Amino acid sequence: MDLLAFYVTDALIGFLKNGGIFMYPLILCSIAGLTAVGFKMMSLTKSRIVPDGLAYDIDTFETRQPAGLENELQRGGSTLARLGALAVKHCGKPVAEISQVVEASAREEVLKMHSGIGVLDVVITIAPLLGLLGTASGLVVIFQGLGATTDHLIIARGIAEALNTTIFGLAIAVPGVIAHTYFSRRIEMLTARMEAVMTGFISVCARQTQDAK
Repeated sequence: MDLLAFYVTDALIGFLKNGGIFMYPLILCSIAGLTAVGFKMMSLTKSRIVPDGLAYDIDTFETRQPAGLENELQRGGSTLARLGALAVKHCGKPVAEISQVVEASAREEVLKMHSGIGVLDVVITIAPLLGLLGTASGLVVIFQGLGATTDHLIIARGIAEALNTTIFGLAIAVPGVIAHTYFSRRIEMLTARMEAVMTGFISVCARQTQDAK
């Protein structure tokens, strides 16, 4: 197993070295992409956005009156909690006014949920371009040296090495596109769930105020 790992590592290092100078920005792109993916994996969890337990308590607030809900909202441990606390804070006002305040804050929260997506956008856009640029640069060097040799094997090997940057660029971009699509879809799903929960909660807050009168 150790021998296999050694050969794989050695082949990878050789692959990167043969790619030329454009491999360095591609490596930076891969690091940036991996960092963005890791950040989004941690930040787009249900516990940070719409915890199931809190969503259930809010959904059933009118009938169950769950104990400790207001304290949990005030702690603001999730996006839903912060929006719920804002709705409670503005109880006593019309539904339209509460909705306007909550929606304004929700737009900020959604923007926070999209943080890091821009990095993936940049990576999946420039990685293939850098790969093509590296390949074009390598081919220029090869063709400039055609007069110095007629060995077709050397020329073929040089072209294969020049294509390394294109391969690496695409290898970065393809997973980046998959991750971008997944995270975008997850944000849509979490936002829709949060909107459904908060719409009912705002109505309950306003209705309780009317009942109190």
